[in-house]
Amino acid sequence: MFTSKLFTLVLVVQPQRVLLGMKKRGFGAGRWNGFGGKVQAGETIEQAAHRELLEESGLTVDTLQKMGQITFEFVGNLELMEVHIFRTDSFHGEPTESDEMRPQWFQLDRVPFGHMWPDDVYWFPLLLQKKLFQGYFKFQGLDTILEYTLRQVEEV
Repeated sequence: MFTSKLFTLVLVVQPQRVLLGMKKRGFGAGRWNGFGGKVQAGETIEQAAHRELLEESGLTVDTLQKMGQITFEFVGNLELMEVHIFRTDSFHGEPTESDEMRPQWFQLDRVPFGHMWPDDVYWFPLLLQKKLFQGYFKFQGLDTILEYTLRQVEEV
């Protein structure tokens, strides 16, 4: 029987560029990713997204647009990851390295998909086009997608 844990992911997008962070430790270390993490007891998913963005990048935002939700299954792990994905086009502060993430801007035509999670190449274009989506990815280990579904939706 699977259980599920809530996570957030925030992508900061500006015209022609996106802010990613190099994960320095923990799950996903060595990969470029958005900013996010576990939803803690007593906080909403959106509160967690704001907190994680601040902790990992030093940025604050007034508003977040919820763009998608993806459930991840890793073979052999009975806990599913339910990831709520947000986008923001404006922010306050300067991206600042934390003990967990090193932020860097990438031009949209130079997003380093080869150094990101393998699923990103599928849903990232939808987020950049401001299209809402839901998905499911089943991984063998950390690098192999065994199966997936991804669809555009009217609301998330």
